[in-house]
Amino acid sequence: MSGSQEIRTQIASIQNTQKITKAMEMVAASKMKKAQDQMTKARPYADKILNVITHLAHAHPEYTSEFFSKREVSKKGYIIVSSDRGLCGGLNNNLFKIVLENIEQDKASNIDPAFALVGSKATSFFQRMGGDVIAQTSQLGDKPKVEQVLGLIKSTIDSFINNDIDEVHLVYNKFINTVSQEPTIQKILPINTEVKNEDYDYYWDYIYEPEAETVLESLFTRYIESLVYRGLVENLACEQASRMVAMKAASDNATDLIAELQLIYNKNRQAAITQEISEIISGAAAL
Repeated sequence: MSGSQEIRTQIASIQNTQKITKAMEMVAASKMKKAQDQMTKARPYADKILNVITHLAHAHPEYTSEFFSKREVSKKGYIIVSSDRGLCGGLNNNLFKIVLENIEQDKASNIDPAFALVGSKATSFFQRMGGDVIAQTSQLGDKPKVEQVLGLIKSTIDSFINNDIDEVHLVYNKFINTVSQEPTIQKILPINTEVKNEDYDYYWDYIYEPEAETVLESLFTRYIESLVYRGLVENLACEQASRMVAMKAASDNATDLIAELQLIYNKNRQAAITQEISEIISGAAAL
């Protein structure tokens, strides 16, 4: 019966683990809803500032900003948004994979990478890889604020303005739905001046106070901040959704494993009872 006892111990252990995974699944579901609320709240500001930037891209302003400066690319910067914690399936690995694929493609053109890293997972991965790290931050919590990444954004913008890097790409997981998250690379610097909306078939301009340079530099900085923050909250929603799905899969696997072990335990117990009955019958026949 020692084998049966080991199986019972194993079943009890799996049941305890299953309680943990179910609790983590429910916590992740709650946090995902809060992250989706953050996404919804951030959207109106991001949409409005994008609208203004689109107008400016079709304007003839007196001042030309470095934010629009296109040049030959010899070094490409990546702002990579990852999670601080694990147990969220292949979310981070899939994101890092597309970055590595882009870096590999750029090697043929002698383009070097530089990284601004958000999240412990990205920090540990790309530091091990040995890349040029401009800035890094982590432990932003479940309700990140834009103030927590302002230093990282400023370092990246300064590197672009000073010609240390020639392009900046934002890398994050885009939230599609609960079971689908899409690794995304979006070029944010230089700012895209191509107007896709056919409604803008005329020129826009604004009256600037105190002066165009002061207003526009501040506006473009806020625009980059809004893009990074939007990527941050989307990635957070993806993290919680992926963790919820991973914990549900773990709970389901635990249920299947318990059923298999229970079947083995019952078979062993039945075999032991059958053997005891056979021994009793054999003993009675001998008498």
